[in-house]
Amino acid sequence: MNQENQKNFNLPFSPIVEAVIDIDCDLPPNLDFHQVEKNAKAALAETYPKTRRQMLHAQSITPKDDQSFDIGIHQNLQAIQFRSEDEKQLTQYRKAGYSFNRLSPYEGLDKYLPEIERTWNLFVDIAKPVKIRKIGLRTINRILLPLNQGALRLEDYLATGPELPRCHNLTFTGFLNQHMAIDPQTKHQVTILMSTQPIDGNSLPLILDIDAFSGEPVKDLQWESIQPVLQQIRALKNDVFKSILTVKCLTLFTNQQP
Repeated sequence: MNQENQKNFNLPFSPIVEAVIDIDCDLPPNLDFHQVEKNAKAALAETYPKTRRQMLHAQSITPKDDQSFDIGIHQNLQAIQFRSEDEKQLTQYRKAGYSFNRLSPYEGLDKYLPEIERTWNLFVDIAKPVKIRKIGLRTINRILLPLNQGALRLEDYLATGPELPRCHNLTFTGFLNQHMAIDPQTKHQVTILMSTQPIDGNSLPLILDIDAFSGEPVKDLQWESIQPVLQQIRALKNDVFKSILTVKCLTLFTNQQP
């Protein structure tokens, strides 16, 4: 799917409940992450006034000569989340890189690309990454499949889905399905997770989690090098999404509100 077709693939009532862009990087080994936090707070305060830390807790046990032990507990700052006032949007500075998260309502990647570029460039200025290892685009969809008198034909909505053994007239009560695949042409990879949630009113909620990511490191830190890769994995993600769902399912996001 080319870039122009990507722009035309818009769903008026998107089922996406969360979209995540991850750019995994190597940071300088002597980087003061607490100083990064301080500088990032100042740079992002107007758009992302709320902050939240993610800490790594580790415990050490050291034997002593008298057969007792010294027990130590260590905390290490791993990431800082900078959240918008309504907490629907956030950017993360991680020791492993940069992330941008958008919660529902989600209005399509094109709307958020300028903000992703802006906050990525701030991350580069503040954290000084030295190498990009992976670019990822993950979308978590919650699709309400309508029940008909409590029943549902999965094949009406899923072109690619789970199958039961053909014995004992088994019927689904739920499923958890995972696939991992690679595009041999681009080397980009995708992980697809499908699962059901308990019935919600007259609908069966289907979670469709698609995580597409680059197969090779990006040569430099410039947005001009990142965006083409992001568009490629976006195309992979969209193609997978449309291939899994039937036309009848896709009309759920175009003809009526969830």
